Amino acid sequence: MDRVFKALADDTRRRLLDRLHEQNGQTLGELCERIDMARQSVTQHLAVLEAANLVSTVRRGRQKLHYLNPVPLHEIQERWIDKFERPRLGALGAVKRRAEGAMTDKPTFVYVTYIQSTPEKVWDALTDADLTAAYWGHSNVSDWQPGSRWEHVRTDGSGIADVVGTVTESERPTRLVTTWAAPEDESDADKHSRVTFDIQPHGDIVRLTVTHENLADEAERADAASGWAAVLSNLKSLLETGSPLPEEPWLVPNR
Repeated sequence: MDRVFKALADDTRRRLLDRLHEQNGQTLGELCERIDMARQSVTQHLAVLEAANLVSTVRRGRQKLHYLNPVPLHEIQERWIDKFERPRLGALGAVKRRAEGAMTDKPTFVYVTYIQSTPEKVWDALTDADLTAAYWGHSNVSDWQPGSRWEHVRTDGSGIADVVGTVTESERPTRLVTTWAAPEDESDADKHSRVTFDIQPHGDIVRLTVTHENLADEAERADAASGWAAVLSNLKSLLETGSPLPEEPWLVPNR
């Protein structure tokens, strides 16, 4: 958390966050356009933001795109902001809203979390039917080969799949890309979203980046934001403690 406050204390870094709020998913060159500073200096500021987990990066071919990551700001809100009157802390609230903003023509939601585990175990937790049932409330069912169908099946024995899609990339244990759709929309590609799981070693832990793009609208983006936060927190608990959280986060009513 000290890194988050240090990152937010600098005007240039706040302006970089503002630029990403205006248009999420920018390259270094695009971010430098309205910053009167050498490219190397901007790179250093972005490194501070990334170290604080306020900015995450995703590679698209030869390009490296930068995205706001709302997780640390959400933690600030839970730990401190909710204890005080919101009007007196409007500035931090505005930062949070900016961090959760997204452009419709770029990946709409990017979530980064760090897990004390191995890439292989994180991969299995995302793809094994029994493990996903333990923390997600659904079983992810597929052979996970490129081109194969996958299903997000309820664990109540009904066999009903609430999400279906296609595996487009599968590189165990580092990268998994799938399309997502409601079963009734499976034949309509325009209604499909896309989820990418990037799993990378980070020292002795694992950095998991989830990119959910091509969402239909702001309401769907908001649902994805809250849904991924709950599911990935439960996954992290399962891998680090052996048990999911004592309550399924998505079933706890908001205060």
